[in-house]
Amino acid sequence: MTWTAVAVLAAGTLALKAVGPLVTGRRLLSGSVAGAVAMLPPALLAALVALQTLGDGRALTVDARLPAVAVAALAVWKGASLLTVVVLATVTAALLRLAGLP
Repeated sequence: MTWTAVAVLAAGTLALKAVGPLVTGRRLLSGSVAGAVAMLPPALLAALVALQTLGDGRALTVDARLPAVAVAALAVWKGASLLTVVVLATVTAALLRLAGLP
C-alpha cells in the first residue's frame, strides 16, 4: 500500500511539472506569486521535519529527536557537511537515549 501511494504521488508530481508550462504558456509568474512559490518547498520541508520530530500518532512528544534536530540545525547553520550533520544528530539522539530520555 505504501509503495502504491509513493508511486501515485511521484506520477502526480511529474504530471504537474509537465502541465505547468503548458498551462502558463511559458509566461513568467508575477513577482509576488513567484516569491510565494519559491517559499513553498522550504515551508513544506520544515513542516515535515516538525511532524516527524514532534509527532507521535495523535499527540505531540518531546524526546531525544528534538535536541538531535536542534544540533543538526546548528551544524547546518555553521556550514557543516551533510555527513557531519547526520553523524552529530545521530550521536546526540543516541547519547540522550542512553542517558534515559525516551
